[in-house]
Amino acid sequence: MQSQPDQRNASSTMHSTPMEAGRQRQGRLWSNLKEVCDLLHIPAAVSVNSEELLFQHVQFKTGQRVHTIGQAFDTLYIVNSGFLKTVLIDEFGNEQVLSFPMKGDMLGVDGIHTRHYASEAVALSDCDLILLPFKKLTALGRVHMELENLMYGVMSRELVREQAMIGMLGALSAEARVARFLVSLADRFAAMGYSSKLFNLRMTRHEIGSYLGLTLETVSRTLSAFNEIGLITVDQRTIGIKDAEALKTLRRLPPSRSRTKGAGAKQKAETDAAGDDQVLATTA
Repeated sequence: MQSQPDQRNASSTMHSTPMEAGRQRQGRLWSNLKEVCDLLHIPAAVSVNSEELLFQHVQFKTGQRVHTIGQAFDTLYIVNSGFLKTVLIDEFGNEQVLSFPMKGDMLGVDGIHTRHYASEAVALSDCDLILLPFKKLTALGRVHMELENLMYGVMSRELVREQAMIGMLGALSAEARVARFLVSLADRFAAMGYSSKLFNLRMTRHEIGSYLGLTLETVSRTLSAFNEIGLITVDQRTIGIKDAEALKTLRRLPPSRSRTKGAGAKQKAETDAAGDDQVLATTA
């Protein structure tokens, strides 16, 4: 079952930007349909009276699970603020990171088919999510086909992003995967109105490696190499993008760099992992 304490505190941790201001109703925060469509970057459904449809916000703390694998599906979630990860977990408890949802992304689509969530969603920071009850959404879609088509478009967009990721994993070197990941993050931050040149990684290097199909050691070594050749700056989880174009076109690191970095890779990976654990301990 979805945890309830955050719903009771829905008004206590909100930011002050217009999009996140919403409206108060019975002590909780709500957004109308137009605000939801704006957040999803889709046109508002003109056939629907936006003010008659309100969708509730719910807050989740860092480390809290939004939904778990096998949990009964009844809700889609839209990220209004914060950062999350979605994961698969095998029988040994190992995680495979599937995505890092952030503002404007939709969660829970994988539960539609079987009516149970196929993945687990976990907050990497304090998050504000908007609830879209699926029964309510399908009922609206039957009456307003325009709205249904818009939501299909959002789901298709998520699928295209996942397919692009799969294609990248199969075609690119380890260094190129990390480079494209950083460029993608920078682009996402820019789209949200934040700096694309300097940002904090909300995920650990281990989680990045899981997402990219790489080891923690490889991710740490590659970030260090990018820093050394002047493509980025690295200060624990803070990344500065120095040459975005070079990152976009990078195929492999110069062999000399790879050799010089190889000797200290394991020690560097262990140091970064310890730093990640300390950060998580202080934010949990």
